[in-house]
Amino acid sequence: MSMQPKGSGEIPAETVRVARAAFPKGSLAIRVRDELGPLFTDEEFADLFPVRGKPAWSPGRLVLVLVLQFVEGLTDRQAAEAVRARIDFKYALGLELGDPGFDFSVLSEFRDRLVEADAGRRVLDGILTAARDKGLLKSAGRARTDSTHVLSAARELSWLEMVAETLWSALNALAQADPDWLTEIADPDWFRHYATRAEDTRFPKARTKRDEVGVRIGTDGMRLLQAVLSPRAPGGLGALEEVEILRQMWVQHFHLVEGEVRRRDPKDRPPGATRLVTPYDTDARGSVKRDTMWDGYKVHLTETCEPGAPNLVTNVATTAATTADSVMGKEIHSGLAARACLPGEHWVDAGYPTASQVVAARRDHGVELLGPMAANTAAQNGGPFSQDAFTIDWDKQRVTCPNGVTSTQWAERSSQQGLPVIRVRFSPADCRSCPHLRDCANSPKAKRRELNLRRRDEYEVVRNVRAEQQTDEWKERYKIRAGVEGTIAQAVLRCGLRRSRYQGLAKTSLQHQLTGAAINLTRIDAHLTGTPRARTRTSHFARLRPADQTIDGAK
Repeated sequence: MSMQPKGSGEIPAETVRVARAAFPKGSLAIRVRDELGPLFTDEEFADLFPVRGKPAWSPGRLVLVLVLQFVEGLTDRQAAEAVRARIDFKYALGLELGDPGFDFSVLSEFRDRLVEADAGRRVLDGILTAARDKGLLKSAGRARTDSTHVLSAARELSWLEMVAETLWSALNALAQADPDWLTEIADPDWFRHYATRAEDTRFPKARTKRDEVGVRIGTDGMRLLQAVLSPRAPGGLGALEEVEILRQMWVQHFHLVEGEVRRRDPKDRPPGATRLVTPYDTDARGSVKRDTMWDGYKVHLTETCEPGAPNLVTNVATTAATTADSVMGKEIHSGLAARACLPGEHWVDAGYPTASQVVAARRDHGVELLGPMAANTAAQNGGPFSQDAFTIDWDKQRVTCPNGVTSTQWAERSSQQGLPVIRVRFSPADCRSCPHLRDCANSPKAKRRELNLRRRDEYEVVRNVRAEQQTDEWKERYKIRAGVEGTIAQAVLRCGLRRSRYQGLAKTSLQHQLTGAAINLTRIDAHLTGTPRARTRTSHFARLRPADQTIDGAK
């Protein structure tokens, strides 16, 4: 298909007449078109299509259809039907009333093009640009960010289901690629065990029997891999995606012990950041946050929070489930900078701010990253020999303890996490005679005190932030952050954010960009119609709760 611009962008007169008659009070699609105009042009997405070929349906209109699809929570079939049958959709898209629209499969194909070109950001960019032109986007003041978990489109599998499904998938791929070769090397029992999917198999309930089944699956998979990777196997079989997934899964969960296949001990498996959790979504990862365990991804939403304007989503970042919030500051601020949406104050929860992130935000973008800084967890914290009790002379690179003894070593090192630190040591001769050695030293058998200091700029940031966040003024200002929880709830309830519609990180990221764009259209429409923001709902019984009691009844 080739992209050929469609029309001038004007709405046909008959479409305008019928839409005004059918919707005298308007609708979201009509109001957004009237206020913001054509949000996307074909030329913005020209690189998604070849110069020659069969003419494609207008990409600018397709992007708007995708956004409206998420506004209303429609499937591809429902969205295509809305373009064909709904007057307000035809109005927003600038179509003739008799336009037949397109087949629903066009949406899936178009999403693939957006993913291949990494063009998902352009969708959110288009909404923000139109909002800025109309004075609806105020981005220089305050912004807030929070993250939430996203479940993979693939259902959660037990361990037996996971390895059985992986082997079943590889066998079916090989059966399609070279059926004669697979028939020749297949064990007759394989047809009994793996002819159907794992979900149709009744695994034994007894632990011993389940372990035996797991070893049998591991042995069969190992034999298949040896055959596929043998020099005698037909070329190209080892390059099949399903075979590569089988190889990775078996490396992670099985090993040979004296020539026999055994299941790996959990401590002997790869870290969660690299460990597969399903053969059907190889980008999904398993993670835990407090009481929540999930397989999939994580999404970070950033929004404006200025009075007198709608709170608009200005950045969406999708990561693997195992990516910590504490490393996302740079990516989020870079995304905001690219859109000219950097705030002066950026409010986040305790998972985001670290000394290095706060310093980098100030230095690179002039942004104050504000959120509860993690408390000092050192054993001596708060006591007479805590790190704050030591006097640091940064210029002379020495530290003086509360008893007046000066350090003898000052060296730049790396922490266990690979971060730069300054390691300060005192002389054992000075510490040995000190009556407070056991109270001061880091361990019961230590012969001297050691300190690990952050770099000077980071050290001073942490000290100042921890002091500031204890004040009532800071706590009052921090309340602004809580509003982003409502944005996540809206994305989950209205746009289906909690579960990915698609497989893979790239397509899930596109879904989240469309979700951010859909939330913005919804909020712009609410702003235009004067719809008040919903208040937090509290049940009648909860309102009777004593002020000093938490919801779960704990004092």
